[in-house]
Amino acid sequence: MKSTPLSLIAGVVALAAVTGFAALAVPGDDGATEAKAAARLPVERSSLLCPAPSTSDLAETTYTSFTPAAKDGPKDGTAELKAAEALPADEDEPADGKTGDADDKADADDKKKTEADDKEKAADSKPVVSLKDLGKPVTAETSKSGAPALVGTATDRFAPGWTTQQTTTAAAGGARGLLGVSCTAPDTDFWFPGASTGASRQDYVHLTNPDDTAAVADIELYGAEGPLKSDVGEGITVPARSSVPLLISTLTGEAAENVTVHVTTRSGRVGAVVSAAEDEVGSDWLAASADPAGTQILPGIPADATSVRLVAFAPGEDDADVKVQLLGKNGTFSPAGNDTLHIKSQMTASVDLKNVTRGEPGSLRLTPTDDSRTPVVAALRVVRGTGAKQEVAFIPATGPVGERATVADNRAKGSVLSLTAPGKTAKVKVTASAGSEGGEAAVKTYTVKGGTTLEVTPEAPAGLKGGYALTVETESGGPVHAARTLTIPEGGIDMFTVQTLQDDGGTVEVPEAEQDLSVLDD
Repeated sequence: MKSTPLSLIAGVVALAAVTGFAALAVPGDDGATEAKAAARLPVERSSLLCPAPSTSDLAETTYTSFTPAAKDGPKDGTAELKAAEALPADEDEPADGKTGDADDKADADDKKKTEADDKEKAADSKPVVSLKDLGKPVTAETSKSGAPALVGTATDRFAPGWTTQQTTTAAAGGARGLLGVSCTAPDTDFWFPGASTGASRQDYVHLTNPDDTAAVADIELYGAEGPLKSDVGEGITVPARSSVPLLISTLTGEAAENVTVHVTTRSGRVGAVVSAAEDEVGSDWLAASADPAGTQILPGIPADATSVRLVAFAPGEDDADVKVQLLGKNGTFSPAGNDTLHIKSQMTASVDLKNVTRGEPGSLRLTPTDDSRTPVVAALRVVRGTGAKQEVAFIPATGPVGERATVADNRAKGSVLSLTAPGKTAKVKVTASAGSEGGEAAVKTYTVKGGTTLEVTPEAPAGLKGGYALTVETESGGPVHAARTLTIPEGGIDMFTVQTLQDDGGTVEVPEAEQDLSVLDD
């Protein structure tokens, strides 16, 4: 049997571009073909999931979708977010049969209901957000109570670096606040330190399934004394292309102020994010922490933070001892009395750092005190304001921006970018995209001194109309971690939300086969 090698290699390249991994095995070779220097190719497909924004009648939500401009690449492609399917409601069977006119009326009612359902399904099948051009964001808005979660896919030219921001303003009520989240890619494992089952908190974990088959998820909860007993956190079914919100306090009978939530899937994959609402303080989304690691960076603590709480968890079998350091405007220092934190295995640890930034922007760095490098996950609960004018946000540990990272939904006023270089001094390029309704992109380069945090107000696009996206690219030096704070005044309160920026994974390494595949014989 003979085969043309070109199609085989093309298939491997396509697989790697979609999945980020491909292995090439050659008949007659007892192992995988040795790889030469890997080439980097743009991904051909990306998926994003946005949670259901709010059940409040007073909430207004903006979706902003964006893919950075590219010089080369495919000319075709789409990037669309559509409503996830609503879960079917259980209908009670009638206690008695109906006859005569009652049957006719029931048939007429069923027909109307079917027609209404068909119209709703048709509306849900239309994209809520659909990109048209690279380098220019597109927005959509809704004030609908109970707006659905969104499921989306970007292909070809729109896939590399595709991002979507969901921003909800709730002016009043128990969920008052500015709730912002970067819509997530589906995965099988998520850590959320910083959640709560306390009486003053109403925290929900939202699970969204992008696929055409059901996913099955498990949720584990850990408090200060270890695992919280739960009889209902296992085997949670998330139907195909649907979203399930779960009130965390109903998963256990134990109340705990600081909880770490661990979401895994037995089958399928989901997007997961936690909505947190705190009485008299506000609400926001809590995104997943970076994967467990010995060192964690939490960037973007606002200069005027009045309360900062660090919540950390060691998922392994060993305890962790970490140094706690603030990377400030001019250098690195340890908070007085809180220079280290002991984190017992399988127990959630927390420490109140109060107003640790003392009027200057900062970022937190956690590093092991010894060579054990026990992996941890971490997040910050950050409060601005006092009394009735408090507002809360969360900052999870995050990886570096890497080659490129983007955050969408920036406004003419209220956007602040925080850049921190935990190691060597670094140089980054920051691009403010064209506005969603007009304006020209603006580019500026910043140098971030090692061991410090640089806070900048981005240079807005010339002639800006609408919102814009910020893209950060590392040009030289050490790794840079970044976060964007968006502030919107509402009713005398500076409502705010913080989103971290991580490498967008817009390209993947594809190994070049060293062996000559010009002819493959049996």
